Amino acid sequence: MEITASAISLNVDNVAASAAFVKDHFGFKEDMSADGFVSLSRPDAGFNLIFLHTELTTFKPVSMLGHRADGLLVVFVVDDINRQYARLQAEGVAITTPIETEDWGERFFQVSDPNGVVIQLVQWMTSSTQ
Repeated sequence: MEITASAISLNVDNVAASAAFVKDHFGFKEDMSADGFVSLSRPDAGFNLIFLHTELTTFKPVSMLGHRADGLLVVFVVDDINRQYARLQAEGVAITTPIETEDWGERFFQVSDPNGVVIQLVQWMTSSTQ
């Protein structure tokens, strides 16, 4: 098997709001869209981020129709967590979880898009970056 691309697809009530949020604050670009669907990417992300309307009639499997993106985190590893924290605050993005550092070296914070999708930014700390 050869994997040629990766994507994460999330069901949301307002596709345009989630798409605008990741375009405005995380530099994603729209690759394609249709009614109830948008696929976004950025060259360094390693995957496409797709938003689907919760009631999209063509959604499969049918058992997931109407479910919303919850119980998961979209995580981006970054080089300078403090700079990204300050940048997003300056852009007026509400911080869902303030910046903190776990014992195992994960320094992170979380924001939520207009549909409640949690985006977590992480920097793995070493003794030279703490």
